[in-house]
Amino acid sequence: MTGNQTNTTGPLLFFDTGVGGLSILREAQKLLPTAPVVYAADYAGMPYGMKTEAELSTRIPLLLGRLVERYKPQLVTIACNTASTIALDVVRSVLDIPVVGTVPAVKPASLMTKTGVVGLLGTPATIRQPYVDRLAGEFAADKKLLRFGAPELVHAAEAKLRGEVPDPNAIQAAVKGLTDQEHGNEIDTVILACTHFPLVQEELQKSFPNPVRFIDGAQGIARRIEYLTKDIIWPETANSGVFVTTGPLEALAPYRKAFHEFGLDRFEAL
Repeated sequence: MTGNQTNTTGPLLFFDTGVGGLSILREAQKLLPTAPVVYAADYAGMPYGMKTEAELSTRIPLLLGRLVERYKPQLVTIACNTASTIALDVVRSVLDIPVVGTVPAVKPASLMTKTGVVGLLGTPATIRQPYVDRLAGEFAADKKLLRFGAPELVHAAEAKLRGEVPDPNAIQAAVKGLTDQEHGNEIDTVILACTHFPLVQEELQKSFPNPVRFIDGAQGIARRIEYLTKDIIWPETANSGVFVTTGPLEALAPYRKAFHEFGLDRFEAL
């Protein structure tokens, strides 16, 4: 760690394009409230959902290599569905610490649905991945999985964390992108396959014409982090976490109130 941290326990490192990974961090902090935290946001690379697989499979391992070298974490969580579905295997091959990924919650959604019709909201890059096809084939072969790429929801979530009102047109477009498909009116379960999206779940809920249940992977990921670090003796009390960005530090100012709620009070540039 940098600065005045005195504990010798390396932190948990969370990595995302922006603030979406806070939905994962929130659940992890319920289980490991005193674990030191470094949250890294690749704002200079946002939005991942509109980048090519080749760009991301090069960029993400390089960035994580630099972050691991600087902060010496116990474990890395790629708190981003797009990054995980594209670069998780590469990152695991180059890092010698545990790496937890974030994948769409297709299996639990297929068990939850009563109508057999499940919606999946993600970024365009996530919903087209063969990884998602494999999940669908393995766990939801007897269900209808309707996918829609909604990159504008990323910006809506970022706006909400800045204290702004999320764009209602972005919310409505995402909902209609699912419900306007064949059998879309039968959707009763929606997978939020981008870590930004739970941050605007309340807005999405109000826009669906029928009652739906939302599911994301945050709780399961938090349990995985807890299991993989079960032998680590964490500090007795929590210290200020670090928020590190690839973008300009001054751009973080509107988010600082929200970051404080997660104990992220120190800001650094990569």
